[in-house]
Amino acid sequence: MSNALDAEVLEAEAAAEGASAAGKRLYVQRIFSEIAPRYDLLNRLLSLGIDRRWRARAIETLGWKQAPAGAYLDLCAGTLDVGAELSRRKGFGGTILGADFAEPMLRAGLGKAPREVLAPVVADALALPIRDGVMDGAIVAFGIRNVARLDAGLREVHRVLRPGARFVILEFSTPRVPLVRAGYLFYFHRILPLIGRLVSGHRTAYTYLPRSVANFPETGALAEAMRTAGFRDVRFETLTFGIAAVHVGTR
Repeated sequence: MSNALDAEVLEAEAAAEGASAAGKRLYVQRIFSEIAPRYDLLNRLLSLGIDRRWRARAIETLGWKQAPAGAYLDLCAGTLDVGAELSRRKGFGGTILGADFAEPMLRAGLGKAPREVLAPVVADALALPIRDGVMDGAIVAFGIRNVARLDAGLREVHRVLRPGARFVILEFSTPRVPLVRAGYLFYFHRILPLIGRLVSGHRTAYTYLPRSVANFPETGALAEAMRTAGFRDVRFETLTFGIAAVHVGTR
């Protein structure tokens, strides 16, 4: 192994282990910028298309029908899949701000919805360019584990929401049923990184993914972190044998 590759792998491991918030932020921003052109393809391929059903459930949980003409935040928006899906819901007449700090990801999602409905903005989840208490809801799909400081990220979302607005988190989880858990871990740690590397051409991005999930709080701990950040009526449900989970809390 070359010295350059040694250095890249060590950097990935340090970031995945949370060696420093700044290091994690820079690493995550770089790898998602680099894999942006193949990101949507890999999502469909690696999840066998199930991720679409997960996103639909998360959007349903958002409760947007309570304010169909409101303003919504798609946090860590990536290629704008969630915002675009929300914009296509029958009866939705509001606006969506798609925030992500990896500009190439946002560019890869342009055209999925009209700009006057879904507006992409390059922004860090820890310092959103949004006034206090103006958003009617917020949602993040498979991105909250990439935020450098989870507690600060949750507080930042709480800050921008109106009282009574919901915050929905869709994130990977670890199944509790032993047989399902064993198969999931084998796929996640052995098969997924190999396919991800072959299709994306990136050495470490899809090694980071399972490690970031392993280092992320379990469902109960994430729910408690949301409560600590100020959210009330926090609850969660697991999806597809516990492979993913939807958390929701109210400002």
